[in-house]
Amino acid sequence: MAGHVRCTALLDACVLYPLAIADALMSVAAAGSFSARWTTYIESEWVSALERARPELVGRLDFRRECMREACQDWEVPKAAWEPLVASLVLPDPDDRHVLAAAIAGHADYIVTLNLRDFPQTAVAKFGIEVVDPDTFLLNQWDLEPEVAAAAFQAMRERRRRPEFGPDDFARALQAGGLPLVAQRFREVVMA
Repeated sequence: MAGHVRCTALLDACVLYPLAIADALMSVAAAGSFSARWTTYIESEWVSALERARPELVGRLDFRRECMREACQDWEVPKAAWEPLVASLVLPDPDDRHVLAAAIAGHADYIVTLNLRDFPQTAVAKFGIEVVDPDTFLLNQWDLEPEVAAAAFQAMRERRRRPEFGPDDFARALQAGGLPLVAQRFREVVMA
């Protein structure tokens, strides 16, 4: 995939770590609603965080990582593109500069993160980048392409291994997973 005609979103590690949020973002991106980008550095951050929280997963996340890469084949913002930008950027937490640098280098329209305070508008607006939480971002994608998003979430639900995982169970899982706005929209559209 050489590029994407729709918006591009740089995904922070904190939105790739929680399974419900990561799966939702990958599902909607794979459906063609937006182009999802991240770096190998961001990838190592979410893997390390998940392995620290769940030691039984150490060394067992390769399949998940490969599925994410396959879902979004144009995912990588190469280190050679973003690394030279880091030193020139100013953010409240210097450890987050690589995320903004990757968004700039990856020509992202959005940074999707749970850490909105770490990316103040005064620091990112001059690059034409908007910072948004995943729930709002996914809801906006649903508003822009309702059929695509509804199909992506329905396919996500159908991938659940438990056959008794019905639409209401799925909506509850989305809500518990940090996507209450998306859960409500799913209820309105699929369960109406």
